[in-house]
Amino acid sequence: MFRQIFQNDDTIVFHELLPLNNDNVRICVVYTVGMADQKEISKGLISAVLNSPEGSLNRENMVNSLKKQIISCGNIEINSDVDKIVGSILYGDTLIIADNCPEALIVDLKGLKLRDISEPLSENVVRGPRDAFTESLIINTSLIRRRVNNPNLKFRFDFLGTQTKTRICICHINGLSNDKILQEVNDRIKNIRLDAVLESGYIEEIIRDHPLSLFSTVGHTERPDKLVSGLLEGRIAIIVDGTPIALTVPFLFSEYFQSSEDYYNDFISGSVNRLLRWGAFFLSTSIPAIYVALTSFRKEIIPTPLLLTISASRVDVPFPTIIEMFIMVVVFEILREGGSRLPVAVGSTISFVGAVVIGDAAVNAKFVSAPIVIIVAVTGLSNFLIPKLMSSLSIVRIILLLFSGVIGFYGYLFGAICLFIHLLSMNSFGVPYMLSISSLNAFEAKDTGIRVPWWVLRFRAKKQSQIDAGEANEEKS
Repeated sequence: MFRQIFQNDDTIVFHELLPLNNDNVRICVVYTVGMADQKEISKGLISAVLNSPEGSLNRENMVNSLKKQIISCGNIEINSDVDKIVGSILYGDTLIIADNCPEALIVDLKGLKLRDISEPLSENVVRGPRDAFTESLIINTSLIRRRVNNPNLKFRFDFLGTQTKTRICICHINGLSNDKILQEVNDRIKNIRLDAVLESGYIEEIIRDHPLSLFSTVGHTERPDKLVSGLLEGRIAIIVDGTPIALTVPFLFSEYFQSSEDYYNDFISGSVNRLLRWGAFFLSTSIPAIYVALTSFRKEIIPTPLLLTISASRVDVPFPTIIEMFIMVVVFEILREGGSRLPVAVGSTISFVGAVVIGDAAVNAKFVSAPIVIIVAVTGLSNFLIPKLMSSLSIVRIILLLFSGVIGFYGYLFGAICLFIHLLSMNSFGVPYMLSISSLNAFEAKDTGIRVPWWVLRFRAKKQSQIDAGEANEEKS
């Protein structure tokens, strides 16, 4: 039966055994080349079976005899489900089957070649742990378990993808996570119908709320310490085998501006850095639009010396301000995207040199004015303070720029109001997206704009059930 399932597949090995001291006993070992540890199979498993004591392999209880008396290597499981057995073989486990036995042994003897644990590539760290998730699901779960020495930390495994059978893990801490949110996560994952799940982004796009929004309602990270901090706040993590990026839900807008290093440094430095990120959000989205609105519709607001300087720089420039700004913003996005796709050693150099050369050449050729180059440079640098929002901010910036270029400040205010209405109307797994900002509860909002000291963060926020119960008691009294 197994030969039929794995026909025309040369990576599946069927090793038939006839133990020396046990007559008329036939055993077969099945494993996948490259995924199972062949040295351990040969030395610890096959040798033990072939040299088993006389009479130890009786037909009536052969599976238990193999498990308890003969095989001493790897984690051993007894199973008779053919689908589960086939999946285990393809995942790197070793199968042992024998004549007249309706059950089989699945021995965990994986031997995959894995990437070593290294520093995070997309989330650089100055102070803090320097280990990052890898492509191995088991290694990733061990990095989490090492930080949370608590039996309430739970891992539940599942498979996604009708063709790939990708293994995933749902992780949470009992007593801290919300049962309704956990059930919602399980329901959404069960409804995923895909042939393949090759990266966590496949799952993120399907389970997220508001899939057409520019802002994601599912967080992602490759740092174990950041994921653990989310678990301790009651969040639920989704880890996918084959990718170092883990997902966390629910995800709030304010998390874009938070960093683990805010809590590793003193609260003054953390607060300053967080305020800089909030400022960068305003600069990145609004400065081009405000500049266009001022120079095109409200010149009387600009101080006279500055207005004369701007006017002098625009002499012989053939394009209106909105066209200048739009061209430079698009060119900067092209340089940024091109630099990110090139090798690290080349990409940063190309981006820097390209920006300097193109900006200087454009000013000298009178295609754009010098203030436009300065505005775009400040906007681009502000982007780098919030890397996970970079793509979203680029689109928001262009939309606000077009609004302000058409009707001035009214257009900018209209676009900003629409943006805030959109953010306030969003939810992430039933949790308001702007909860930490819009909440009237001072405790919930006090760690949003700044990083408050640890001695202030001694208590957890009350659950909604506790709040409702307290309000009901007050009404009765």
